Amino acid sequence: MENSLYDYSPITEREPLYWPGGARVAFYVGLNVEHFHLGTPSTSLNEATAALVPDPLNHGWRDYGPRVGIWRVMQTLDRHGVRASVLLNSDVCHHYPQIIRAGRERDWAWLAHGRTNSVLPAGTSEEEERAELADIVATIEKSTGTRPRGWLGPALNETFRTPALLAELGLNYVLDWTSDDQPYRLNVPGMLSVPYSVELNDLGLFTMHGMTGPAFVQTVKDQFDQLYADSAESGRVMALALHPFVIGQPFRAPYLDQALAYITGHPDVWVTTSDEIAAHYARTTGGDQA
Repeated sequence: MENSLYDYSPITEREPLYWPGGARVAFYVGLNVEHFHLGTPSTSLNEATAALVPDPLNHGWRDYGPRVGIWRVMQTLDRHGVRASVLLNSDVCHHYPQIIRAGRERDWAWLAHGRTNSVLPAGTSEEEERAELADIVATIEKSTGTRPRGWLGPALNETFRTPALLAELGLNYVLDWTSDDQPYRLNVPGMLSVPYSVELNDLGLFTMHGMTGPAFVQTVKDQFDQLYADSAESGRVMALALHPFVIGQPFRAPYLDQALAYITGHPDVWVTTSDEIAAHYARTTGGDQA
């Protein structure tokens, strides 16, 4: 099957990309704020118990995020002046309003991230998907006071229709296609892809690869250093994907602090949000997705 959603464009053959203030790297934190259903197999630390109902081991691990982990992560982001780009399940708006209030106080960017990470949409008709997306977006707008401009599907899940349906709702970028270090236009009017990362992602690094805290810091440094070197003539995006139930664990939290200190301590870094990256790219490269 040919990919009709976006065209091939080697990064070596593009016009230079310039960030505000002459920055070389645009950096944002993609903070996954999610709600999981009790009794539904979801993201698990131990697959041996994932099908049990209830599953205290895995549900409790996930539930640590909104109860404790996010508040610890919040303090670290504040310390380094980082506004989160929140990948928000709309169910969070109903279950954890304290998180929404804290994020509004910090002027976080709010992206739609499905209804819940316990259910991956599949097999729905176009009208069913349109109605589901409209409800998700409306719920987030009502709760946060801001209509989402970006989308990350639960487990980066989309249908072939999703970008166009999101564009109908006024969204103008997605994070699901992790194929580049720069934003690019999709073959859907008004829609961009903005870089995200499934590799520089605490969930995979710590739970799938068994990474230690010091190794995590080194990985973040290595990613930043290479992108910084690559950006000598054209800007790059660095996304750091975080989950409060992973990076918010006490023994990992100090390493997020070290990683953010390294990045924010460099000159020529635009510490920003995915919303601002998308808007700047659209505004300065001839598009109309502002």
